[in-house]
Amino acid sequence: MSSPSFVNIGSGNLLSLHRLVALVEPDSAPVKRLIADAKDAGKLIDASQGHKTRSVLLTDSDHVVLSFLAPGVLEKRLNAQEADDA
Repeated sequence: MSSPSFVNIGSGNLLSLHRLVALVEPDSAPVKRLIADAKDAGKLIDASQGHKTRSVLLTDSDHVVLSFLAPGVLEKRLNAQEADDA
């Protein structure tokens, strides 16, 4: 098993690349429902540090992670981390 790889999702908060399933924008109604359902289930992780949520990350454990970084910024970080791991 390889060592865990993490990506910075803002303010020093890290997320395991191996657990990440999707990166989406928070504006659509289905994503807003997903956030509300995760909050009710105790599976919401708010890493936005009080800033406006600009990205929603979904994990394989059904946790929903909120970040204030734009999806494009996170995509670049994810791609850079994957290149470092290769």
